[in-house]
Amino acid sequence: MTATVPIYPVGSALAALCVIAVELGWLRTGVFRQPAYWLSLVIVFAFMVPVDGWMSKVPDPIVVYDPGVLSGVRFPIDIPVEEFAYAFAMVTLAILLWERAGGRRPARADAVGRGVSRSC
Repeated sequence: MTATVPIYPVGSALAALCVIAVELGWLRTGVFRQPAYWLSLVIVFAFMVPVDGWMSKVPDPIVVYDPGVLSGVRFPIDIPVEEFAYAFAMVTLAILLWERAGGRRPARADAVGRGVSRSC
């Protein structure tokens, strides 16, 4: 019998590590130093826990996972822990790409001082 490694925990952890490596080694947007980034993750996870918990509750799940692809660890409310690594990677990558593309930038103070209009 050949022992296999569950794919979802490995893939989720690898995705999270790759996103961190992309930020620290290539993009260097500085989002990990911004309190707004961490607040956004808190908000995402605050909504994720009740929704994912309800959808994957063990007695009567709406979403059924193949036990062979999971680590078997569920926390809290029966959420596979892999979901948190996947969500971190997905949300962080979206924020990094937004920042890299220019995101929303405040108006420059010197442009306002020179009489440049800030109207849309």
